Amino acid sequence: MNELLATFIFFFAVVDPIGTVPVFIAVTAQYTEAVKRRVALLATLFAALILLFFVIAGEIILDAINIPLSAFQIAGGIVLFLFALTMIFGEGKPEGEKRFIKDGKETAIFPLAVPSIASPGAMLGAVLMTENNRFSLLEQSQTTMMILAVLAIVLVLLLLASYVHRIIGDAGASIVSRVMGLILASVAVNNILSGIKTYFAL
Repeated sequence: MNELLATFIFFFAVVDPIGTVPVFIAVTAQYTEAVKRRVALLATLFAALILLFFVIAGEIILDAINIPLSAFQIAGGIVLFLFALTMIFGEGKPEGEKRFIKDGKETAIFPLAVPSIASPGAMLGAVLMTENNRFSLLEQSQTTMMILAVLAIVLVLLLLASYVHRIIGDAGASIVSRVMGLILASVAVNNILSGIKTYFAL
């Protein structure tokens, strides 16, 4: 149970559902409520497909190019750590990703599905948390369920975006994003240390 909760918190941190709300509001400002609902559904669906692709094929691709998972774990941990630092010290998710919006005609794929929901950190996490050598098929299935659970929360928050944003505002979303970044930094360091231990057989 603790492992499932830890996995859920990890993906909640890298996906940052609350931080996606201001991005969604900005990108759909000129749309009707019906179109907003459609964009929310499509963005979540595309993000789910992208992350599931990395769960299924991520390790296969690494094997095909002969990269050991421990090396990818170290590299992924470093990238996750840098990603976490941008969440902590950078502009924050809402402000940073709103810059991608130019004329309000962006599709659900960009910047919502990628990089707002299926962020680089989420893609790396999907591979690292479903390694065949570290996790059983049952554990990988549970991880996949946690990913889908987080995406379900994303969908609910996007459908209720106007109400959520009215309560927390951009400042609240930015604070949540920084707290999630701190959690993610801890997970990233743990991945780096675990990868070093495996790679050097310590």
